Amino acid sequence: MIKVIIFDFDGVLINSINNMKFAWKNSCKKCGVKVSFNDYKKYIGLPFNKILSHLKIDKKKFLRVTKSYNFFSTKKIHLLKLSKKNTYFLKSLIKKGYILSLFTSKNRNRSNLILGNNKKLFKHRVFPSKKLRGKPYPDGIKKILSMGTYKKNEVIYLGDTEYDYLCAKNAGIKYIHANWGYQKIKIKKVKKINKLTDLKGYLNSEK
Repeated sequence: MIKVIIFDFDGVLINSINNMKFAWKNSCKKCGVKVSFNDYKKYIGLPFNKILSHLKIDKKKFLRVTKSYNFFSTKKIHLLKLSKKNTYFLKSLIKKGYILSLFTSKNRNRSNLILGNNKKLFKHRVFPSKKLRGKPYPDGIKKILSMGTYKKNEVIYLGDTEYDYLCAKNAGIKYIHANWGYQKIKIKKVKKINKLTDLKGYLNSEK
């Protein structure tokens, strides 16, 4: 029986693609980087430094690009928030006794600005840090597992990228793919749902 539901953030609970595009384009302009947002999108879900590495950005520019991206992303962060529909659904899961957790590659500051008072919906919130390897490593999920007496078969992760899938697989927990998110996944054995509320049917089937 499922007890803990871990959610990815971008693409699953919020649609932040326009914010990312704004931040990336302005960061590239400010830092003299010539990489399209379409190329950037291929690596959404990875830690930011990993994305920069995949895009072959000069390592000497990593810090400047990171600071620039955080600045421009935060500039329009007020336009991002959990929808009322998603908030209502998450609250309904809590009422049914499920423990909700958040595991995201978005940094703590920006994530908390978006969540606002909705932070309290998630018992556990895990963000990038120097002590945790980012996706697809399982460190973030393992940290959540260590926060309570949870068995792996009681935990699922809802994500929207191949990196989320690999992260769950490496942690030894079940994975569900959000088809409305930023990446499609072609692995047939992966359970896929088309909207957030479809999660209810899956949870009922697991009882």
